[in-house]
Amino acid sequence: MPQILPNFLSSVKLKYVKLGYQYLVNHILTFFLIPIMVGILVEILRLGPEEMLNIWRSLHFDLVQVLCSSFLIIFIATVYFMSKPRSIYLVEYACYKPPITCRVPFSTFMEHSRLILKENPKSVDFQMRILERSGLGEETCLPPAIHYIPPTPTMEAARGEAEQVIFSAIGSLMEKTKIKPKDIDILIVNCSLFSPTPSLSAMVVNKYKLRSNIKSYNLSGMGCSAGLISIDLARDLLQVHPNSYALVVSTEIITPNYYQGSERAMLLPNCLFRMGGAAILLSNKRRDRRRAKYRLVHVVRTHKGADDKAYKCVYEQEDPQGKVGINLSKDLMVIAGEALKSNITTIGPLVLPASEQLLFLFTLIGRKIFNPKWKPYIPDFKQAFEHFCIHAGGRAVIDELQKNLQLSAEHVEASRMTLHRFGNTSSSSLWYELGYIEAKGRMKKGDRIWQIAFGSGFKCNSAVWKCNRTVRTPTDGPWQDCIDRYPVHIPEIVKL
Repeated sequence: MPQILPNFLSSVKLKYVKLGYQYLVNHILTFFLIPIMVGILVEILRLGPEEMLNIWRSLHFDLVQVLCSSFLIIFIATVYFMSKPRSIYLVEYACYKPPITCRVPFSTFMEHSRLILKENPKSVDFQMRILERSGLGEETCLPPAIHYIPPTPTMEAARGEAEQVIFSAIGSLMEKTKIKPKDIDILIVNCSLFSPTPSLSAMVVNKYKLRSNIKSYNLSGMGCSAGLISIDLARDLLQVHPNSYALVVSTEIITPNYYQGSERAMLLPNCLFRMGGAAILLSNKRRDRRRAKYRLVHVVRTHKGADDKAYKCVYEQEDPQGKVGINLSKDLMVIAGEALKSNITTIGPLVLPASEQLLFLFTLIGRKIFNPKWKPYIPDFKQAFEHFCIHAGGRAVIDELQKNLQLSAEHVEASRMTLHRFGNTSSSSLWYELGYIEAKGRMKKGDRIWQIAFGSGFKCNSAVWKCNRTVRTPTDGPWQDCIDRYPVHIPEIVKL
């Protein structure tokens, strides 16, 4: 029998049905209010001038009532504006670009590994396999002390790397913003594994001769998500200190933390972590609203440290030979997935449109009441954000988030290309990714950005930004000399 009716699934594009549903639910209040307003307007137009005048005369206004009503309105307005949180603006940021002399091509990295670990060929082969699948490119950089054979991770070399990275980033930021050191009211520096005395924040105060009453903070031991923790701390401080600037510096110093042992779980960071740093200028001044690039909308932090496995999945320790390194657990991706799940459960209601929240709610009710085997509905975060900055912690991290959040290749392009060009720069990687999006000319006014970072402890932190103005393609920055070559194809395995 010939098919009389056309196949509905093939004749109707269901994506347009979904778009119609989303538009209807997201604008349901508008659809309800417009008919009501039209009805009121029609009734008013039906009344003649005399009837309207009679209605006006029938209203009796007492002076005391007018004064009391006016006072009440002014009081409510004052309370509202006083309790309303201050808007936090990201005026500008700058990323450190390592010099060419610090580059570590695959051949150089493997040659050094063979010479340093000549008595452990299996460890060398393990590093080679990791590097082949890492997603890193040939232009990532390590500090000068690591280029020696054997490496020389002295305190002097570590301080030298910190000064080079931090001062370069702050210098670029001050050149862009024309801000003077005396204008900075709050200073926050985060570096997880290098915490000297005096602190890195004191080093910045000394270098730029910042004011004696500056509020300075130095965060350490908080992993790759410490950059967003610093943003959260700066936001809280800017809420209570009006008319202020906050300088946030995010970096990781590689020199004293390069593992020279042979334990495989502790060799992994050597293959992924590279030099990098970023300086960010935040403001709560109203006059900065126009020149600022972004406005901070939300910061959501999730800490899974109460669980022993989560607490120890990224753990600094000594190997049997007494050499210190970072041990990465095999359960890391599972724990990261649980942390992400908790984080998006919190951030979802804050950012998702009503259409996605209703679909999620209906699916949840259906699974609880009708059939527990129903596939859970994963909210479409592409409806809430135009850009995604996923911490470039490694290829597996990006792959897992792309799969779980159902993102396209373009959505994770900034993360993959940052990992390829700069490696895992820890807490500063999110800013290299944002720089990539800007360098591609994709950042438009009103765009929303979701930054997601993972860190030891175990933590998953999110920040949501909204673009204040269309960002012009920058003529400087870390991507200046290579953005035309990107994106590049990154094979699954690079044979070394």
